[in-house]
Formats: sequence, C-alpha cells, structure tokens
Amino acid sequence: MIYRLLADLTAGVHFLFVAYVVVGGFIAWRWPWTIWLHVAAFAWGFSTILFGFECPLTNLENWSRHRAGDASLPSSGFIDHYITGVLYPQSALELVQVLVAVCVVTSWIGFWFQASQRRYGRAIK
Repeated sequence: MIYRLLADLTAGVHFLFVAYVVVGGFIAWRWPWTIWLHVAAFAWGFSTILFGFECPLTNLENWSRHRAGDASLPSSGFIDHYITGVLYPQSALELVQVLVAVCVVTSWIGFWFQASQRRYGRAIK
C-alpha cells in the first residue's frame, strides 16, 4: 500500500513539474527570483525529451510501482503514458509541443520586458 501511495505521489509531483515547465515563466512575472528555477526546470525537461536523459521522477515511480506489484510505465515515459493520448490526441503531439514552446518563449519575453522596465525605473502597474 505504501509503495502504491508513493507511486501516486510521485506521479502527482511529476504533473506539477511538467506544468511548471510550461507556465513557470509566467510565475516569474510575479516572483522574479523564480526565473532561475524555471530555466533549470525547462532545461531539464527539454533535455529529457531531446537527449533522452532519464528522469529521476520516472525512475522513482517505476521503482514504487514495481514494489507495489504494478506494471512499470512504458519505456516512452511519463508524458506518453499520462498526457499524450489522454489530455490531447496523439495526432496533436507536434502542435502541443509548438504551443508549449510558444508559451515558454512568451513568458520569457514578458519576463525580460518587465525586468527591463524595473531596471530603468518604469514600474509596470
């Protein structure tokens, strides 16, 4: 039972991490110091997709699932198991990836704009 709970908790943390990768730049508009956390999260998340790095959250969930007697996540990973084909159709994968990239870039541009306004004394209201 404890391992099933740990697997579920890990999946929940994983969902939060993925959400933070998508919208963390907007959070930095309110709390500017968090931009470095977002850059690190984005770099890690992007690296796991681009370079195939193993995610420690996926490994922890798989370990917990195994200990609980459940099947592991598929080799394609967390996003393919819980998100692609569940929250959006597989056929929309490329569109979703583009939208995520646009969201992150937009948040960073907005953050840069706000930071430059603060730096030059023109507070944004």
